[in-house]
Order: sequence, then C-alpha cells, then structure tokens
Amino acid sequence: MPARVITSILLLLSSSLSAQQLRVEPMNWWVGMKNQELQLMVHGENIGETIPSVNYPGVSVKRIHTADSKNYLFIDIIITKSAKPGTFPITFKKKGKTAAIYNYVLQQRKAWASIVKGFDASDVIYLITPDRFANGDESNDAVSTMRENKTDRKNDYGRHGGDIRGIIDHLDYIADMGYTAIWPTPVLENDMPDASYHGYAITDYYKVDPRFGTLDEYKELADKARQKGLKLIFDGVVNHTGSYYWWMKDLPFHDWINYADSIKITNHRRTVNQDPYASAADKELMVRGWFVSSMPDLNQQNPFLSAFLIQNSIWWIETLGLAGIRQDTYPYSQKKFLEKWTCQIVNEYPGFSIVGEEWSTNPLIAAYWQKGKANNSGYNGCMKSTMDFPMQTTLVHALTEPEAWDKGLVKLYEALANDFVYANPKDLLIFGDNHDMDRLFTQLKDNPDLMQMALSYLLTIRGIPQIYYGTEVLIGNTAKPGDHGLIRSDFPGGWKNDTVNGFTGAGLSKDQLRIQSFLKKLLNWRKDKKVIHNGNTLHFAPEKGVYVYFRYNKSDIVMVVLNKNTEQRSVNAERFAEAIREKKSATDVLTGNIFSLDQTIMVAPMSAMILEVK
Repeated sequence: MPARVITSILLLLSSSLSAQQLRVEPMNWWVGMKNQELQLMVHGENIGETIPSVNYPGVSVKRIHTADSKNYLFIDIIITKSAKPGTFPITFKKKGKTAAIYNYVLQQRKAWASIVKGFDASDVIYLITPDRFANGDESNDAVSTMRENKTDRKNDYGRHGGDIRGIIDHLDYIADMGYTAIWPTPVLENDMPDASYHGYAITDYYKVDPRFGTLDEYKELADKARQKGLKLIFDGVVNHTGSYYWWMKDLPFHDWINYADSIKITNHRRTVNQDPYASAADKELMVRGWFVSSMPDLNQQNPFLSAFLIQNSIWWIETLGLAGIRQDTYPYSQKKFLEKWTCQIVNEYPGFSIVGEEWSTNPLIAAYWQKGKANNSGYNGCMKSTMDFPMQTTLVHALTEPEAWDKGLVKLYEALANDFVYANPKDLLIFGDNHDMDRLFTQLKDNPDLMQMALSYLLTIRGIPQIYYGTEVLIGNTAKPGDHGLIRSDFPGGWKNDTVNGFTGAGLSKDQLRIQSFLKKLLNWRKDKKVIHNGNTLHFAPEKGVYVYFRYNKSDIVMVVLNKNTEQRSVNAERFAEAIREKKSATDVLTGNIFSLDQTIMVAPMSAMILEVK
C-alpha cells in the first residue's frame, strides 16, 4: 500500500477521533431557511487556536470568533439558497496542519416546516407534566449515568417514571377527549441531583433527558400527534439553566451567565419592566439575578449566547414541526433579547405561536408583552399570546367568595371589561390552573359543581383554553396546599399496577366520571364552533348570583348562564333581547333539551347552562 494512502488513512482516523471530541451546536441545520446565516458554537480542547474552513457549494465561512476560553470557537456561516442537502467537512487547522475535521450535515426541510400553523382560540391545550402522566417505558426509569438515577413514587419531589412513551401511548385518549394541542413541560436533559422531574433546570439544550426517552421518541411523539390532529407545544426556558449544565465547568465568556462570581437571587419584582419610577438597582437585580440558587441566570446581552438560544429554538421547531412555544419566566429575560428572539422565530415561521409566562394578576402588566401593544418603554416584541393570570385568579375568587354587589360573579363581569387594555384578548391563554399552583379542584374547595362551572366558563369565553392533565378526573392537592410535588400528582392509570384508571374509567368515583364525561362532551362540541373561537362577546351584569353572557357572530349565538346559587333560578329571556334578537328557541348543548325563549328558563343550582340560540 502506497505511503501516501496510509498517511491519508491515518489522518482520516485521527480527524475522526478528534471530531468525536468536538461538540458542535447546532449539530445540524437545513437548506432553504429564510435566514441564511448560522452561527456554530464549537467546543473542544484548544479549538480556539485553530482556523476553520469549509469547501462546499453554497456554504461559506463569513467570520470566526474566539472566546474567553480557548476551548471555544464561534463560526458564522452563510448558507445560500443554492446550497443542497448533504454532508460537508469543516476543517480545523492549526499552524497550517489539520487538527480536526468535523462532518456537518445540512438536511432537507420537511414539507410542513415552512407552513407551520400555530395554536389559536380554536384549540384547547392539554398541559402535561411528563414524569407524572404515564410510564410507557420502565427500562428508562433508572439511568445510572444521571445524578438522580432512581424512581420513588412515594416522594412528591422524586422521579416517578413517566416519559415520552407514556404520552405517545395515550394520544388516542387525549384526542378522543377533544383536545387539539399538547404542551408537555420540558423533556430536555435535567441532570440535577434532586427534583429533576419538573424539567426547568436544563443541563443540555440539545439533548432529550434519557429518563424521558430519546430524540427519536420525541420526533415520534410529534409525528403521531400531528397524525391525530394534535399540535405539539414546546416548553422553553431561555432565562436560566441548571447549575450542572455542561458548560458551567468551562464558560465560553465570563459574562455568559450573570453574577458568575457571586450568586445573587432575583428580587422577582417583575413590574420593573413597566414601572417608570423603578430604580436601576431593582431592574438590574430582577433581570440578572438567579431564579433560585441552582439555576444560573443567562446573560442574553452576550451576542453569542443570544444567537445560541435563538438558533436552539428554531432547531427544535424545525426538528419536531412544533406549533408553538410556551416560554417560561418570560419577563425575567432581557427585553431586547425577547424582541429579537420572538421576532426572528416569527419571521422564519409567520404562523407560529409563542405564549409567555407572566405571573401577574394585573392585566396592565400582562398586556404589556403582547404583540401590537403600544408601550411607552419602546418594547415591541412579536409574541402574540400571554398567559391570562388575571382571569385565572378572578375566576377562583368569583366562584368561591359569597355573592354581593361587589363580590362573586361580578368579578368575572369586571374582569372581561379589562379586555380593552389588550392588543388582542382573543389570543390570551386562559386556564384554571397549571403545574405551578394549587389544583383547580383544590382552589374550588373540592366542589365538583364549581369545577363544572369553571370549566364551562373557560371553554366559552374569549381566548385559548389550557387544561391541566388530571383536571378531568378531579386531581387535587388539598392534603398539602402549595406542595408542588403533590400538585403534579400521577395520573391514575398511568402506571402498570394502578387500581384506578382515568384512561378507562375503572375505579373512578361518580363525580370523577361526571366531570370527565362533561368535559369530553364540551371539548368536542367546541371544536367546530367558530362563534366560540372568534365570535364577539356581549355580557350582562350579574343579578342575584346569576351571570349571563353571549358569544355571537353573523350566523350563530351561544348563551351561557352561570347560576352560583344553591337553588335553581329562573332566567327571563326578555332582559337579553338585544343579544337574542329575533330567535325563538335554544338548545342545551349538554343535555339536548330545547327551550322556548318566550318562556322562563329554569337553571339548576350551582351549574352552568350552555345554550345554542336558534
């Protein structure tokens, strides 16, 4: 064998070994993206001392950036429209000699990738905490390489074994119930020593946590959900990571995270984002402080980190065919970054949906972040939805406090009156509870009648409803109010030996079966009701514990009656003539009973009546 051939083989083997020691992120990209620029983050021993080059048609290196650490290199690449799918080598040379070769992959985009349709008010989102939903693969319960490597279902804050396979196994249940979108809390790697089940302390933005499954299973979930008409929403966390993120041992730049030398916890004073009188010190600590001591705060003012986070979101959208992102702790990040992050995503995917978590009960604060809202501060992001925490709090108060002129159902009446502050109230995410607060059943004092009223309201007012898994079978946490581990209880039937099964109905109580059946019927009725999705609203001031509102468009009218009294109440259609117009009858959506609008309608105690006016 000629010496030059042997040399070539040795060089190839050497390069291959070196390449295995390189971490390149994003690990692949696509041809045909609107934004032709891509920035690769390369990590490897002394890689910052090399010069990379590319020789591939339609692809070129625009600029090379070194970092504070010599173990990083950032490469700006241009991928023109003429570039074809394929694999090309990135050659890293040091002093003229090849130090490493990394084979980079450009993929063809999926047909649906460029026409992504986000979620809107025609959808109802099913929020799932994967570790607590269903254990579809017991083989990944204990992963020896992870810091928390066992399951313990008796420990509220331990891992219980739910996984991606468990969600896949129950997609039929979710679709049959009438949901149209699923939002799993994060399934990316959370290699933390304890309480890693919740997913919000990410330790690798490009890796699925092996205790939840694999990237292929995540793709399978997306594909099978899409086949069943279910959109997939990604739970993003760009404000912070987990303290065991791999780069914490070797940060690219000293300012990659905030307060790298001495941990400072955020003051959680989110109003500094809007407050014209807020001190610079309060603003600084709010945005730069760590969420908790185990979650380093990311400095999105670092342009390389900013690019990394934006590209990571786009990578997951393209990889999974996502319909939307729910962004955690939205107001804790840098405003300019949030503008850039949201707008670059929406520019690439115009139909895409982003909803941000702003845990404020003040609608003025929640409205600030929505696309189209005119703000004196100049913030102008591209996020169309915010989470309607003001309405969530109001709903619970309205249903649980005694009726009075200024209490009870009138709170709902006044809350809807606040919609004038929103750029588009129909894009608000409305909900009764989520993974961070007491279960709705607990908040409503374990009263199934109030649950039915609350769910009726959420599924008939403006906005995009989100229901937390297990709501349909009355999961609560009354035994330990405020206990997040118990709030995220296991769905009954999600584990092999469960004696109660919410998926089949086996062992459920009469009230559980009633609420589950009611919710299924209402969800499936709602699916094709454009009058609910985007119709107008007209409501009448509550009287004596009865609140009546209408959703209407040119062709349809839906009348909703909430009766909070412990006895039945009569409703006279004459008062609502401007909404009913010339219609003569109404059909009860849940029972099929038909009522004449010329007569008094009797509404059962502690109930909601939903009527289609004909």
